[in-house]
Amino acid sequence: SILLAMVIGTFVAWALGLVDFSGITTGSIFALPTPFHFGMPTFEIAAIISMFIVVLVILVETSADILAVGDIIETDIDSKRLGNGLRADMAASMIAPIFGSFTQSAFAQNVGLVAVTGVKSRFVVAYAGIILVVLGLMPIMGRVIATVPTAVLGGAGIVLFGTVAASGIRTLAQVSYTNNMNLIIVATSIGFGMLPIAAPAFYDQFPDWFATIFHSGISSAAIMAIALNLLFNHLKIGNSDQQSVFVAGTEDRSVRPVVMVDLYEGDYFTEGKLFDCDGKEIPVSKEPAQH
Repeated sequence: SILLAMVIGTFVAWALGLVDFSGITTGSIFALPTPFHFGMPTFEIAAIISMFIVVLVILVETSADILAVGDIIETDIDSKRLGNGLRADMAASMIAPIFGSFTQSAFAQNVGLVAVTGVKSRFVVAYAGIILVVLGLMPIMGRVIATVPTAVLGGAGIVLFGTVAASGIRTLAQVSYTNNMNLIIVATSIGFGMLPIAAPAFYDQFPDWFATIFHSGISSAAIMAIALNLLFNHLKIGNSDQQSVFVAGTEDRSVRPVVMVDLYEGDYFTEGKLFDCDGKEIPVSKEPAQH
C-alpha cells in the first residue's frame, strides 16, 4: 500500500509540474557495481566501537524478528535456526559495504507483513530477493526513484518511521515496570538517544572518539540501556521495594479466608478464569459457598 501510495503521489506531483523525468534516460540501464566505489576502507577505533554497538542492536532486533516469524508460521525456532538467521544477516552485512551498501537488518514491518498477507512461503521471499538483486543491477531504477518528489517521500516516511516507533512502543509495553528500575532505564536511554537530534551540537566539546560514538542516537541509547540494565537489574545497585512510579498508587491486597477455603492445591488463575491442577476450568459462582 505504501508503494502504491508513492506511485500515485508521484503521478499527482507530475500532473502539478513538480516532477522531472528527463534524467531517467541519461545513463546506462544495466551495470555491475564497482567494489569500493567510495574508496578503500579506513579503520578508526571510535567508528569501529560505534558500529559494533549498532550491530549488537541489529542482532537483537533480528533475533526478535526471527522468533516473531516463527510464532506466525507456527514453527519452532531452535538455537540452530536462530543462529543460521543471524549468520546470514551478518554475512550480508559484511559483503554489502564492499559494493557501497549499508549494514543489513531485519525489519519488524516485514514481520507484520507476513501476518497481514498470510504469505508464509520461503520461496516467495527467495524470489523477492532475486528480484531485488536484479533491480540492484539496473541504475535506471535508481534514477526513477530519484525523481520521486521529497514531499511524497516525506509522506511515506511518516508512515514507515512511525511504524518503527510504534513497534518500539509495543515492545516497551511488554516490559515489567513493577518493583524495578526499568522505567528509569527506558527514560534515560530515550533521553540520550534524542540528544543528537534535539541538540546536534551537544557533543562538539567532547573528544572526537567520544563524539563519534555518542553522536549516533542508536549507539548512545543502546549504551545507556545496556549499562543501566547491568547496573540496576544485574548488579542490583540502588534497588529498593518501590522504584517505579507505577507502584506508587498500588494498595496492599488481601484475600478473605472464606475464598481460600474453596481453593485446592494446584489451582491457578489465568486470563480471567480459574483452573484446577489438571487444567480443567472451575466454574466461578456468584453465590458464596456454603460450609
